[in-house]
Amino acid sequence: MDEEIAWAGKWITAKRRGKWEYVSRARNIRAAVIVAIDDADHVLLVDQYRVPLGKRCLELPAGLIGDEAGRENDSPFEAARRELIEETGYDSAAIEDLGEYYSSPGLVSESFTLVRARGLTKVGEGGGLEDEDIIVHRVPRAELPAFVAAKRAEGLAIDVKLLLLLSGALLGV
Repeated sequence: MDEEIAWAGKWITAKRRGKWEYVSRARNIRAAVIVAIDDADHVLLVDQYRVPLGKRCLELPAGLIGDEAGRENDSPFEAARRELIEETGYDSAAIEDLGEYYSSPGLVSESFTLVRARGLTKVGEGGGLEDEDIIVHRVPRAELPAFVAAKRAEGLAIDVKLLLLLSGALLGV
């Protein structure tokens, strides 16, 4: 089936293919999502206001690949390291590829590369760019289910990618 563009903006494109309507990132932009667990078994999380949700969302650190002029050809690993520093204030000695994933394949064609950041070192405050208002959380992995439950009770949205770290607790294994 031919793909039809219904609407295109700077960051997203609404498309149709047959009866299906879906959204894709403009200009083949993708994302890198970072699982960062330090040597003391603390996981780095961020929360920030998300306009589509109308509230703050608790997430793994992440960022776009190829969205900035001069960085269109960045690898997911270059983008992940840059975003980890920018968002959390931590650098990593190594980035491990955990594969490509799709977060909502019935609605969005966007994929993301999941990476594991190893050898973390605090190099700054984090918090993202001026307009991002990112809050960094360094949470003991053993306390993560209770931390997520508390944030949910405070009214934060919880990104589905956190299921990666919560699955054992949710399934009782």
